[in-house]
Amino acid sequence: MTQQAAALQTYNNELVKCIEDLCSKRDELNHQIKQEEEEKERLQHDIRVLSEKLSRVNESLAQRLAARATFDRTIAETEAAYTKILESSQSLLSVLKQEAGNLSKATEPRRKEH
Repeated sequence: MTQQAAALQTYNNELVKCIEDLCSKRDELNHQIKQEEEEKERLQHDIRVLSEKLSRVNESLAQRLAARATFDRTIAETEAAYTKILESSQSLLSVLKQEAGNLSKATEPRRKEH
């Protein structure tokens, strides 16, 4: 019976050691899980912060794009109006020169013909 008791004691010791090893591995795994959960929370927080920032940037960008479109439209309309003014000025100058020439001819003294 002593031999059986010694074998039983050996099995018991090995069983306790295996259980302790499993507990140690589980504790290490729990530690790793906790670290990854903390990292996950940090990443989710960062995502929320970045999403809010992206939203603000998109809103600002949309406002700036609309303002730029207004500038572009105003500049185009102003340039078109200015071009019409230049064309009108050129036409007016041409008409004025023609009329001035006609007036000059009308006011010149007539030459005597021989």
